[in-house]
Amino acid sequence: MSVAEFSNRSVGTRQNADILKSEERRENQAFLGLSTPAVLLILIVVFLPIFWLSSLSFFNAAGEASTENYARIFNSALYRRTFVVTFQISIAVTVICVLLGYPLCYWLTRLPDRRAGILMVFVLVPFWTSVLVRTYAWLVLLQRNGIINSSLMSIGIIDEPLQLAHNLTGSIIGMVHIMLPFLILPLYATMRSIDTDLVRAAVGLGSTPRGAFWRVFLPMSLPGLFAGIVLVFILSLGFFVTPALLGGGRVQMLAQRIESTITVYANWGAASALGVVLLFLALAMIWLMHRVFGLDKLFMR
Repeated sequence: MSVAEFSNRSVGTRQNADILKSEERRENQAFLGLSTPAVLLILIVVFLPIFWLSSLSFFNAAGEASTENYARIFNSALYRRTFVVTFQISIAVTVICVLLGYPLCYWLTRLPDRRAGILMVFVLVPFWTSVLVRTYAWLVLLQRNGIINSSLMSIGIIDEPLQLAHNLTGSIIGMVHIMLPFLILPLYATMRSIDTDLVRAAVGLGSTPRGAFWRVFLPMSLPGLFAGIVLVFILSLGFFVTPALLGGGRVQMLAQRIESTITVYANWGAASALGVVLLFLALAMIWLMHRVFGLDKLFMR
């Protein structure tokens, strides 16, 4: 190859590279222009209320700037008890949803597609009914003269009615019923995408069916499982209607405390401080799950 040909080819290569960079720059500008309205909408709808809430939390009932609201949260035994109850219920609901949802999803993945699709409709049915209606239905079922206590007494399992409503037990039962689909949907989608030939291959290579499940199927289902856990736990932290009705006033979660702070005491600053603390606790729990389980690696499939 002559020097002139080599020089012409080098010039052509640089020109092609410049053209590619120019096209990439135009694509980035077009993407930025198209995404700007959505980014602005998110900033207005999401971050502006958070900023307003955070700023409001630094004003006391007299309208003076202070850290009184946060000091009250960390120094008050009542508020600390509310946080403890909120996390107790959220953790209990999440654990029960995992214990019920994982076997159910695994069983559905073993069924033919048509039968599994029909059964999944029953999982989605609760979404078609108001949370308030479902909570009142559980209140009727769990009360002392309700269907559950009457059935247990009629078959001789118990001699007197159980206290299933207006306490922690009733709140957890009602919340599990509402939260369970939020764990089943991402977990079932992940399980359906798992190639079952991998499990059969593990069995063919000498593993027991139980060993193939623990070493092959379970690790591959973890992305859906952890996605469901995050959804259930974070949603449970801010739950209001179900514990307010099924708790009967004996169970005070953080959302109820915020509502009573506004309606009873008209203290928007204290309520805002509770909301800010709850927000940071939820973000801290997500960060902790990320550090322990590596959620970014689990979801990148």
